[in-house]
Amino acid sequence: MTTTEAAEQDRAGESDIAPDGSGRGPQPAPGATPPRTPLTARATAEFIGTALLVAVVIGSGIQATELTHDVGVQLLANSIATVFGLGILILLLGPVSGAHFNPVVTLAEWWTARRGGDGVTAREVAVYVPAQVIGAVAGAILADAMFAKPLVEWSTHDRSAGHLLLGEVVATAGLVLLIFGLARTDRLRFAPVAVASYIGAAYWFTSSTSFANPAVTVGRAFSDTFAGIAPASVPGFIGAQLVGGVIGLALVTLIFHQVRSAE
Repeated sequence: MTTTEAAEQDRAGESDIAPDGSGRGPQPAPGATPPRTPLTARATAEFIGTALLVAVVIGSGIQATELTHDVGVQLLANSIATVFGLGILILLLGPVSGAHFNPVVTLAEWWTARRGGDGVTAREVAVYVPAQVIGAVAGAILADAMFAKPLVEWSTHDRSAGHLLLGEVVATAGLVLLIFGLARTDRLRFAPVAVASYIGAAYWFTSSTSFANPAVTVGRAFSDTFAGIAPASVPGFIGAQLVGGVIGLALVTLIFHQVRSAE
């Protein structure tokens, strides 16, 4: 869920000893999509990462509702598990695929690359996004299986209210601003902590509990549990997330334009 903006600068300042001990190999920062990594490996990382992220979100929600009837405690448990799970996944898979786990981030990176930055190509987008969506569905099924729930049970949790859609716009715009702001200022190495912390906070300060991810939104429709979303609410959420992504990129350009120019 991060961007390759400034990835070459990250690699230039870091090193790794080559297997023969005689050279310096690339050491990309977490969140930078390494261009030398085979696309198959990157797609697999996106699939696995998104699947595990959704499994964490849904699984922790199921566990929380089985342990307590206090909705506040349920949300606290769900958000804490998501923060730690997301941070670990970004740290682990960032050097492989960039740890996008999110079509909005992938599309935003592609748009940035079209305008002269580093990032994924259209062909890579066409591989990343399906991997993320399929991974999200697989993660939902896995979470249901672990808790002896029906493997596929459409959620009945309606989330179509306008204020929830506004929450998704805000959550996604903030996420894109954070990721690409870190890239513009050459601080992608902080992505695991920064992105996970932001999502954890957005659970609580947005009315929608910060889905901020079309793939995760689709996956969560497959589970009629605490973290679920009714299929009828999915298009509205995805539309709001795409709008948020556009706003986030506009804010990056407005706020960090001088930083980019100075480089």
